[in-house]
Amino acid sequence: MNKLSIVLVGIGGYGNGYVKELLENPGNREYSIVGVVDPFPENAPSLPKLHEINVPVYDSLEGFYKEHRADLAVISSPIHFHYQQTRLALENGSHVLCEKPVTATVQDALKLIEARDEAGKMVGIGYQWSFSKAINALKQDILAGKLGYPKRLKTIVLWPRDLDYYQRGWAGKKQDQQGNWILDSVANNATAHFLHNMFYVIGPTMDSSGKIREVEAELYKANAIENFDTSIIRVMTTDDVEILFYASHAVRQSVGPTFYYQFSEAVVQYDETNGVNKEITVHFNDGTVRSYGDPTMESRRKLWVMIDAIINGEPIPCGIEAALTQTMCINGAQESMLQIQRFPDKVIRFDETSNLIYVEGLEQILRENYLKWSMPSKTEVPWAKAGVTLDLTNYTYFPSLASLTR
Repeated sequence: MNKLSIVLVGIGGYGNGYVKELLENPGNREYSIVGVVDPFPENAPSLPKLHEINVPVYDSLEGFYKEHRADLAVISSPIHFHYQQTRLALENGSHVLCEKPVTATVQDALKLIEARDEAGKMVGIGYQWSFSKAINALKQDILAGKLGYPKRLKTIVLWPRDLDYYQRGWAGKKQDQQGNWILDSVANNATAHFLHNMFYVIGPTMDSSGKIREVEAELYKANAIENFDTSIIRVMTTDDVEILFYASHAVRQSVGPTFYYQFSEAVVQYDETNGVNKEITVHFNDGTVRSYGDPTMESRRKLWVMIDAIINGEPIPCGIEAALTQTMCINGAQESMLQIQRFPDKVIRFDETSNLIYVEGLEQILRENYLKWSMPSKTEVPWAKAGVTLDLTNYTYFPSLASLTR
């Protein structure tokens, strides 16, 4: 094919990393940036370099497609734009690499599958661990049966986020002013990769994830936001694998991501907390130990995998179907606890030095529950409240279970 043409949607924040990668072109691939889309391009650090090479700038994707075409659209916009921008790109003949999550709701993700198939294009979703060499090698061995069958998996990620983090107009919101779902939260944004990874590694193929049977969630907030900044989510898959996820921004100390995946013939462990040894390690029942490497290496590898897939017709590890399970989990969790629980005022603290709202004792409570494979509401934590356990076997629309009595 001719030189691959690329349009970048969102060039500030996370999107700026894609600009830098493409301008540096470490693999010397044949492509060109034919346009960038951003309503506030003046805030993008790479804008001067883009001007130097005469890349046109548009304030909307519609505006770009009126004048240009692109083989690949790389979308780094907020969650509530993912559906409409991915669909528009497909309708205009572009393959798509969209940042996580695929969409805010399961119904929009299902519609994107139809749009993708009708367009005959590929859609990759940017859960970078799914594109990492370490996770891919681990999953290949799981699929080969070397670890036995999955029994239960758990992950904890405690990442403090100060008040400035929530100043973005859509941060921590359930919906925008037009009523479009956003569902931004600790579990659907900053730590979404690690929730998704538990589904991904137990998927039956390299490009699929495990399926959810039921979900139960405890969702809390200390910050003055619509949605939650702390979550404890329990999932049972259709293959009877238990998955537990603990995440919070309302803590003082950073923990993780740390995970423990239990299989019948091995245990998989990872702990990024101390930053000393960030390798995935598997301890087999026969005493053998194997390292699979660092999943955080080459965080933009997803871009190059996507480009190579387009050029060479190769499959991509994380498309819409593989990403859909995480979106379904988040939708189910939101319905499990319709009313986000506010932490009691007596345990909420504010650190002026770090501009951080946190919950006294929360880190210890979540760590203890992680170790016990439990949830706060089941361990006599006074402020804890249990969510409803919901059957998601045939779940195709959010919100569709909200009429249940709470």
